Amino acid sequence: MIVSHEHRFIFLKTKKTAGTSLELALSQLCGPDDVITPLAPTDEGLRAGGRGAQNWRLHGWWGSPRPFWKRRVFKLNAEDYGFYNHMPAAEAKALLNDDKAWRSYFKFTFDRNPWDRQVSWYHHHYRRKDAPPPFSAFIHSDRRARINNYEIYSIEEHVAVDFIGRFETLKQDLQHALGQVGLKFEAELPRAKTTFRSGATPYREYYDGDTRAIVGDWYKREIKLLDYAF
Repeated sequence: MIVSHEHRFIFLKTKKTAGTSLELALSQLCGPDDVITPLAPTDEGLRAGGRGAQNWRLHGWWGSPRPFWKRRVFKLNAEDYGFYNHMPAAEAKALLNDDKAWRSYFKFTFDRNPWDRQVSWYHHHYRRKDAPPPFSAFIHSDRRARINNYEIYSIEEHVAVDFIGRFETLKQDLQHALGQVGLKFEAELPRAKTTFRSGATPYREYYDGDTRAIVGDWYKREIKLLDYAF
């Protein structure tokens, strides 16, 4: 995620919506006092003249919004606590600790057709397996099958951002978002994490009636909010 004090915007990064590519692009517009959260080392190498991760750390473990079990599992040091990738709006607001900035900064994010997004998540989830299980098995049995994007851009079930761009119209919607704060991004978006989903099989071909209904029920809030259809 990014908090730009210089340009007065907050970008909440969702999953499987080209979020890393967007963050790489937006970091090129950031100033020295802006918050940029760390990426994976391979993605950090794509920043191409933009700023790297900065100003995201807090001092002291007690300031971390991450659940205690996550701090233990990932064995993070005190200096590693702070803003982080895919941080929910409620946590970001609390950590920013500036109600005036939260209210006045332009807050935006992106989402994607949930049925298409789920296929992308499936390929990402099994990216290191030569023979992943069938898509239907992933939907029915894997405890990590769901994506919590709605929780990232809502607080207490209410949308907490000013604009939700769509993956399907990524460049156009990015320009719209930046236009709200008087910015433009005219270069090509960096390409990150584009190799996990091979081939061009349409997402609809992964589904049967059962899995279509399951995914539709999981993400009914996004589907209703953004008027997506299978």
